[in-house]
Amino acid sequence: MFRAKNLQAMAVVCASFVSGAVYAQAADPHAGHGAMQMDAADPHAGHAMGVKPEVADPHAGHNMSGAAAPEAAMDHGAMQMQGGSAPADARDPHAYSNGIKLGDGDYMVPGVDRLMLADEHTFASIRGEQLERRFNDGGNDSTAYSLQGWYGTTYNRFVIKAEGDAEKRRIQESRTELLWSRAIASYWDVQAGVRLDSSREGPDRQWAAFGIQGLAPYWFEVDATAYVGSGGRTALRLEASYELLITQKLILEPKMELQAFGKRDPALRLGSGLAEASAGLRLRYEFTRQFAPYIGVERAGSFGETADFVRADGGKPIKTRVVAGLRFWF
Repeated sequence: MFRAKNLQAMAVVCASFVSGAVYAQAADPHAGHGAMQMDAADPHAGHAMGVKPEVADPHAGHNMSGAAAPEAAMDHGAMQMQGGSAPADARDPHAYSNGIKLGDGDYMVPGVDRLMLADEHTFASIRGEQLERRFNDGGNDSTAYSLQGWYGTTYNRFVIKAEGDAEKRRIQESRTELLWSRAIASYWDVQAGVRLDSSREGPDRQWAAFGIQGLAPYWFEVDATAYVGSGGRTALRLEASYELLITQKLILEPKMELQAFGKRDPALRLGSGLAEASAGLRLRYEFTRQFAPYIGVERAGSFGETADFVRADGGKPIKTRVVAGLRFWF
């Protein structure tokens, strides 16, 4: 009889222990790991065992001895979205050659050429931004071109920029820049050189040029140049454009240009301050990246004293024109 009572008491104790453990495990999936401690979330934990309940802890009972520490919480502040800053060495070819140079080092084999690494390559490119026919609302249709070519390495390049306007198969005015370009950041080049202006209706002008060209945040292409000429003349030219991809081949490009001068130049019918500005939209279809015909519309005008010169010559200071042309590069 005594033995039966003892067995009955042991059964009650075991049942109480098992039910408490199951309940604690359901309330907290971490409870009871590695040790026989009960979570305070279970009011029955430790009954019939004489065990003091632990203070509420979601990780109660974990045995961390000899175990790896849990991973630290993810630092979302360190995450960067697409379009963030480029790596500091994004345009540094030396960063990817491990210091190996042409014909030098442990891997040189006498009489055997190998790949050129680092900044040893030279490249060349010519890009026609605009080669178009302009149909002006007041007549006097014209043909315009805007070309840019360069030759050099990743860091240093010789750049030629040419822009002009022709009527009746004759160049009316043109601008040619001969520049040295140096990469200073992942998306930016500084440029310095000379600018040569030619016009049928006035004297030629020469300028020293200092500028910057590259890709601004949010993918705006920017070309800004300051000029210093003889006789204390100064000028500023700014171009900015953006490409909106309607499809992978159909692209709408808004573009803005402006030109300002530090002092008036009556011989060329130019006033001081903001002299000329234009804004337009061009829609092109890229059969390939090297061949893309386009159509568009552009609003161009003269301002300030320059507009007064245009009126005095019988012209309209503000014009709207339709354009059709070709963009290319090779």
